[in-house]
Amino acid sequence: LFGALVVYRIGTFIQVPGINQAAVLRYFTDQSNSILGVVNSFSGGALQRLSIFAMGVMPYISASIIIQMLSMVVPTLMEYREAGGRKTTQLTRYCTVGLAVFQSFGAAVALQNGGMVQSGGTQWLLVATVTMTTGTMFLMWLGEQITERGVGNGISMIILAGIVAGLPGALSRTFESVSNGEMQPVFAIALVAIVLGVTGFCVYVERAQRRIAVHYAKRQVGRRLYAGQSSHLPFKLNMSGVIPPIFA
Repeated sequence: LFGALVVYRIGTFIQVPGINQAAVLRYFTDQSNSILGVVNSFSGGALQRLSIFAMGVMPYISASIIIQMLSMVVPTLMEYREAGGRKTTQLTRYCTVGLAVFQSFGAAVALQNGGMVQSGGTQWLLVATVTMTTGTMFLMWLGEQITERGVGNGISMIILAGIVAGLPGALSRTFESVSNGEMQPVFAIALVAIVLGVTGFCVYVERAQRRIAVHYAKRQVGRRLYAGQSSHLPFKLNMSGVIPPIFA
């Protein structure tokens, strides 16, 4: 797990060829408070640096959600899931390739139209699309290796590593603001308390259950009469997790 995350973090600093880094940095600074900033945090800053992992694992997550939703209404996909899921995994990978190509090409066109490329053109669009698509596929493979040989779910670990990577910089900026007098110490303490409180509340809601009571009737086996038992069905409050906002 540690080795895979080191490889991932190194890859987030390897840029796509032909990028005007100054123009990109200026653009992302202006868009830091938009949805683009949220997506950039999921990629661990790879999107802001326009690295080979700029698309991150989001195409894979979107593909997984699409295949899961389709399997509820398409009988063939349902059969694939019941047969062990190997075919479903293969379809998810193919869908990931398609989404990654689409998103990488869209990002490359936006960069070129925004003047953030040193020398654009069809050749650069092809190079950028292939580079970012390959980066996504490599991360998908890396996540699968973590799942099989590491600790926990690989894709979740990669997303977590990307988010956690931005924490030291955020903390240092906060301490610098306090030391410079730009932020009051009381406000900084309150900010930390709010962050911890919101995190704790999210964990509480994530683990919350609605326990539906289940009562078993009395039953007779031979000449023996067994009394009815009571149990409960744990119904998770947040069944879909954070998948809907990520997909949106």
